[in-house]
Amino acid sequence: MTTSVYIASLEGESGKSTVALGLLDRLTRKVGRVGVYRPVTRSAQETDNVVELLLGHRAITQEYDEAIGVSYQDLHTDPVVAMEEIIRRYHLLVGRFDVVVVLGSDYTDVSSPNELAFNASIAANLGSPVVLVVHGRSRTPAEILIAVEQARAELAHSHARLVAVVANRVAAEDLDRVRELLAASVGLPSGAIPETPLLVAPTVEALRAACGGTLVRGHADLLARESLGFIVAAMSLPNVLTRLHESVTVIAPGDRSDLLPGLVMAHESANFPALAAIVLTGGYSPPEPVQQLISGSDNDLPIIVSDHGTFETATALAAVRGRLTVHSVAKVETALRVFTDNVDADAILQAIDVADSSGSDLVTPLMFQFRLLDRARADQKHIVLPESGDERILRASASLLRLGVARLTLLGEERAVRARASALGLDISAAAVVSPFDEELVERFAQEYTRLRGHRGMTMDRAREVVTDVSYFGTMMVHLGLADGMVSGAAHTTAHTIKPSFEIIKTSPGTSIVSSVFLMCLADRVLVYGDCAVNPDPTAEQLADIAISSATTAEQFGVDTRVAMLSYSTGTSGTGADVDKVRTATELVRSRRPDLLVEGPIQYDAAVDMGVAKSKLPDSQVAGHATVLIFPDLNTGNNTYKAVQRSANAVAIGPVLQGLNRPVNDLSRGALVADIVNTVAITAIQAQGVGQVASGNQGES
Repeated sequence: MTTSVYIASLEGESGKSTVALGLLDRLTRKVGRVGVYRPVTRSAQETDNVVELLLGHRAITQEYDEAIGVSYQDLHTDPVVAMEEIIRRYHLLVGRFDVVVVLGSDYTDVSSPNELAFNASIAANLGSPVVLVVHGRSRTPAEILIAVEQARAELAHSHARLVAVVANRVAAEDLDRVRELLAASVGLPSGAIPETPLLVAPTVEALRAACGGTLVRGHADLLARESLGFIVAAMSLPNVLTRLHESVTVIAPGDRSDLLPGLVMAHESANFPALAAIVLTGGYSPPEPVQQLISGSDNDLPIIVSDHGTFETATALAAVRGRLTVHSVAKVETALRVFTDNVDADAILQAIDVADSSGSDLVTPLMFQFRLLDRARADQKHIVLPESGDERILRASASLLRLGVARLTLLGEERAVRARASALGLDISAAAVVSPFDEELVERFAQEYTRLRGHRGMTMDRAREVVTDVSYFGTMMVHLGLADGMVSGAAHTTAHTIKPSFEIIKTSPGTSIVSSVFLMCLADRVLVYGDCAVNPDPTAEQLADIAISSATTAEQFGVDTRVAMLSYSTGTSGTGADVDKVRTATELVRSRRPDLLVEGPIQYDAAVDMGVAKSKLPDSQVAGHATVLIFPDLNTGNNTYKAVQRSANAVAIGPVLQGLNRPVNDLSRGALVADIVNTVAITAIQAQGVGQVASGNQGES
């Protein structure tokens, strides 16, 4: 049976798209099939930006036309027919989805003075419980509560069932009081979300259009970045500099040529906030000498020239309001973060009676990836990323910080790293940036490396050279507790990434070998494959170690552990050195971890297919149900994971290194930004298992 939830508001500008996106995101982590429906949209001819936003979620596979009911024009033509069409189109979705998120209208039609009543009527006709969103902008906590009570009465009058209330865009200082009032008065799940400037920030392109400006310098791609306010530079440069803040747009008289070089230099400097853009007024382009002066800058800061005067330009820009759209990754991730941090979504889902798929065997790839991020967020760890020169690392860092997945340290020269991030329109201000040539740390690391490797002839002079290599420097940070884990490999080989960990971090107690697994996300479940990346031909003892480490990793990531020791033979049907190795390894696992369910030797089909298992090993608790599959050698494992990845369209997350005292993980040199984000989340979760307490502030190191 399909469940639905109706997101409604009392008025416009409530920010209900943030709540709708947050609930939809939470639902995709709980159930397999989530749909989107908007009963009333502004126009049949124009794309609805909020519908596009929700359909743009990675877990949603639905066509735009299926998500739309009727337009305002349809309502005015014949309200009765329009309501029938709304209900008819909704029921086309029923059965196809486990849950449908229904988004109320946007209060953009001045001909409909009581839209809440109409939305309530739709919700009642669809049988959808309502989550009410009220805005707190320029309202006291008492006024917010009054608005809630007014809306509540209207919903009840139309027989709509209210199940939760969210106050959005609340002043930060009023959050606690609003939460207290809602909890005491409403008696339903409730939440309060603070006003978040980024979510209503316009893009530089929107500002350019508003003032009729022309881009005279900078990269056009950076017009898509958000502007967090503006200042008018009508004073001297020193006074302007003291008023700058992150991602601000500076409006300057075009004939004040002295300001422009100073602003460009401030933008490049690590001592001042990065700007969003500079708008020059009066139609004055920078004179040739000034253009020559700033041409030495390698940043792509947009410089726009408007023909309007300074006051007119400032007035036009002040009227521009940004919206949460599918095209702004920064806004989407920020919206998800503020929703997660401020609303008990699980309580709301319980109120609307959404079944939780986490209690069943169904785990889709996206569900698993979302759960990784949730686990990492729940107990933030400190991860070092040595490859700050790689654009993918910077983009992943900005995403990780917005999502609150981990605290980060990037290795590199701070001015260069931050300038590069700024040029890409990325906010990494919350990350620490540490030079691998920092004299104090190099000396400290060299002393420790000499102590660890002195038996191999290591000297202090040589150690000082070695530890400035980013892989060694990052590994030493993890070893000495200055970070909880390291992720590298986007720009370095696997050997370059993990060799320092073998020398410095070493294997965990009771483990003789470092190995790896891939988390194989199939359409409906997650399997663990090991070892597919590190050990070419493990001995029986090493194979047992790999199996035990893989089982521990599986448990760490919520996979019900049933271990299959794979071979070309099942049970006692085959003989030979390779089969004997697996048989011996299986017995070693049973003796060392009698609590584990393990079977071997066993063929792959008998391990995962119930039909085959019944004929070959009918009494086995593992056969047909295996979740951890241990391959006898690297050749078999590597080829199998790639075959399954390609032929079954599985998502392969890894390799995840295991057996080390502290987590270090390797990236593929072809890794996508999403791969980096997943790997950092995995590393953070591994660090949670270690229980290491690391400094969150590099300045304390």
